[in-house]
Amino acid sequence: MGESLAREVTDRADVRPSAFTMWRVLLASRLRAQTSYRASFALDLFGNLGIALLEFTELWVIFANVKALGGLSFAQTAVVFAFANIAFSLADLIVGHVDELPRYIRAGTLDAFLVRPASVLGQLITSDISPKRITRTLGAVAVFIIAIAHLDIAWTPLRIWALISVPIFGTAIFAALFVTAAGLQFWLIDGAEVTNAFTYGGSYVASYPASLYQNVLRTFFTFVMPAIFTAYLPALVIFGESGPAGLPAWLGLLTPLMAGISWGVALGLWRLGLRHYTGAGS
Repeated sequence: MGESLAREVTDRADVRPSAFTMWRVLLASRLRAQTSYRASFALDLFGNLGIALLEFTELWVIFANVKALGGLSFAQTAVVFAFANIAFSLADLIVGHVDELPRYIRAGTLDAFLVRPASVLGQLITSDISPKRITRTLGAVAVFIIAIAHLDIAWTPLRIWALISVPIFGTAIFAALFVTAAGLQFWLIDGAEVTNAFTYGGSYVASYPASLYQNVLRTFFTFVMPAIFTAYLPALVIFGESGPAGLPAWLGLLTPLMAGISWGVALGLWRLGLRHYTGAGS
């Protein structure tokens, strides 16, 4: 009987909840906690929506003085803006709080993650959820619906695929960038502002036509930090545009491949950083 009890305890200890299960449970818990203070939660929602509208206002002001931006009309640029914000805001909602890793490392509380029966990255991803960030996504969706309605697009299977790839694989790319930035913190420790310049800066770059940027910057944000794959390139496929020199529109069809490569790099760097970590007491 003692052996069977020991075996049962061991079996239960070996069962590790998936990151999705932990994230779902935590999300439900956070929603209950945050919505219990309805006035505060509503103010947070409107505050995040206000930020999204303010960013779109910047685009509106630009087009008050020009008729086209990087070869795209206002409606087309608004679609690019919406794509970038949908992908980034969803990634920020799901994994954006991994940038809290430096605080855990400095405080030595990351050690507690190492002894729990779940992956360290999964625990970090589920350590906090901010449902209020969803308003930025909803604002971007509203911009997309209004903008796409002003465009005359003949929907083909290829263009529909490009449209579907944005919220799925665009989000995956930005999420991989967040994890990559977190992995670098094992060496940088206080380098959160440096890495945020690339994650949040990548979101800003992705919100505008890549044809506006110089070749060096365009190449970096396409093939090194692939933010341009999250919005501009898939949008070119949908619009039927050819794209600037060195950045053909057909690259937008490779967004799923770039998402896979981004996650390969992110997880490799994360595992290397975690092996590099020696703990607060050693």
